[in-house]
Amino acid sequence: MSAALVIVGAGPRGTGVLERIAANAPELLPADRPLHIHLVDPHPPGGGRVWRHEQSPLLRMNSMAEDVTMFTDERSTIDGPVRPGPSLAEWAADPRAFAPYREITDPDVRAELRTLAPTDFPTRRAQSAYLDWVFRRAVADLPPHVTVTVHRDTAHRVEGPPDGPQRVHLTDRVLTADHVVLTLGHLDSAPDPRYAADTAFAGRHGRLHLPPAYSADAAAELDRIAPGEHTVLRGFGLAFVDLVSLLTEGRGGRFEPDGAHGLVYRPSGHEPVLHVGSRRGVPYHSKTDYRLQGPRAPLPRYFDAAAVDALLDRPGPLELRRDAWPLMAKDIGLGHYHELFHAHPERTALPWTEFLAGLDAHPWASPELRALVARAVPDPADRLDLERLDFPLAGLELGSAEELQHHLRRYITEDADRRADPAHSADLGAFLALLSLFGQLPRLLGSGRLTARSVGEEVDEWFFGYFSYLASGPPGFRLRQLLALSEAGVVRFLGAGVRVDRDEATGTWRASGATVPGHTVTATALVEAYLPKHALARTRDPLLAELHRAGRITEEVVTDSEYTHRSGLLTIRPGDSRVLDPALDPALDGGAHPRRTALGPHTSLRAAAAFSRPRTDSPGFRQNDAAARALLCALARASSAVPV
Repeated sequence: MSAALVIVGAGPRGTGVLERIAANAPELLPADRPLHIHLVDPHPPGGGRVWRHEQSPLLRMNSMAEDVTMFTDERSTIDGPVRPGPSLAEWAADPRAFAPYREITDPDVRAELRTLAPTDFPTRRAQSAYLDWVFRRAVADLPPHVTVTVHRDTAHRVEGPPDGPQRVHLTDRVLTADHVVLTLGHLDSAPDPRYAADTAFAGRHGRLHLPPAYSADAAAELDRIAPGEHTVLRGFGLAFVDLVSLLTEGRGGRFEPDGAHGLVYRPSGHEPVLHVGSRRGVPYHSKTDYRLQGPRAPLPRYFDAAAVDALLDRPGPLELRRDAWPLMAKDIGLGHYHELFHAHPERTALPWTEFLAGLDAHPWASPELRALVARAVPDPADRLDLERLDFPLAGLELGSAEELQHHLRRYITEDADRRADPAHSADLGAFLALLSLFGQLPRLLGSGRLTARSVGEEVDEWFFGYFSYLASGPPGFRLRQLLALSEAGVVRFLGAGVRVDRDEATGTWRASGATVPGHTVTATALVEAYLPKHALARTRDPLLAELHRAGRITEEVVTDSEYTHRSGLLTIRPGDSRVLDPALDPALDGGAHPRRTALGPHTSLRAAAAFSRPRTDSPGFRQNDAAARALLCALARASSAVPV
């Protein structure tokens, strides 16, 4: 009896599941039960689409090399065996030391790896090389009775009864399997209807409107923007950073060191004029480029398993901001102040034990805790104000566009300086605490106890946006480059509360912001500088689209008597990540399909869209391990033998 498994999606998530299969198979899959794994992806295994080698060398990660790993470690709380492996930084230091070695053919990547420091922010091409090696190691670590075939193809359809073999249709062949895993990664959807009016407007007037797109895939469309063309970029996050790089350095401009200003930009003359604005009107906070100066805080302390148990024991519905956020914020505060007190005690006025006792005793944002912080931390610049951080331009009105340019340059300079100075390492303590929240957040979300409005407005809109703004920003040098582009007049700031209107008479867009009342700019191109958000009902993935049309999958819908929220995410069962099939009887195993599993950002098991950091007990590793163990147990007892 042999078994077959089809994994659709060979990027980091598919590779991570394969690594966990390799780790768990010796225990859970008998040697007399051969398993053949089919890995399906049109892009190279390991990197997949987003992290493929074939993209601009200007595009970089927003994580330091030492903060990226694909391997479990001693802090991982998983049921399967821990299989340690090198971080990106450790691997890059000597790729020949880690089997299976394969010569890296790109000379630029080879040169980068030779000089890559642990605190550098690598190119995405360097990460692609690391992921390629991780994939090959995972395959090499499989026991002899487990084999792999890679299909550089697209899966178009999957069919089959819940109690029998599944058939996965590729372009020119059909794969038969006992189980199918969908690790499809970051997917595209047809543009959200809210962009339709601007797309139609662009079509009528011969203009360019670019909906949200992954940067590596947007290059061809960006070529349509003419040199000197006034272009609005709506959005100030990671997509904005990538797009600006492609439209400036990617068109021949150069950044050069300048003693007075840090960097100066030398235009090529081929750049457009970029007008940028967003709700907040400021760029994402950059990543710190230093390490903690004191010991790591004991996290979580307030938003831990016991706290979530207590929340779930309460009667009635729950709301994130009212019920969970005060605990989550206290953990962020713990991370911040633990680092401040332990690494910079000269800037504190109370013993840590006394401060911690007060933090334990008083609710977040209470007058008592604010008074304690004021006594313990004399300098307001050392205090953590999560509310002020959220909207730094709130209530600010300036008299002219030039005042706004000067104000934003000061703001960006101060932010970049702070993130580069280990004297402010409390910021990193808060960042690490923010990451720790994902240990329990998926459990709270999966409980079904949050109101529909809370899931939609507080979790999917506010919290994940706030998390990205604080924790998923670009490397610090990108803010220095942004300052140089502003000084050169290539980038112009619009401020907060950006609004873009269509002018049919002139065929142009008119953009304005609340920070400079009455000021508008005119543009002939509009770029939505956001990463795409996948929505199942509009998916461009053919396999998901077919399953959705057939009524065999459903998007997550959270509803109550007052509100309905459609997240656009594929609904799966927490715990083992099985796909919920509306055609199955919910009384039987909750309607979970026994032969279909899905993991990744397109599913209802939300997680931070980032690579795992070493020694943080990554939720992604826990999900991969649980799913792999459930798969292997099912494959070990599957009664149907399928051709391999």
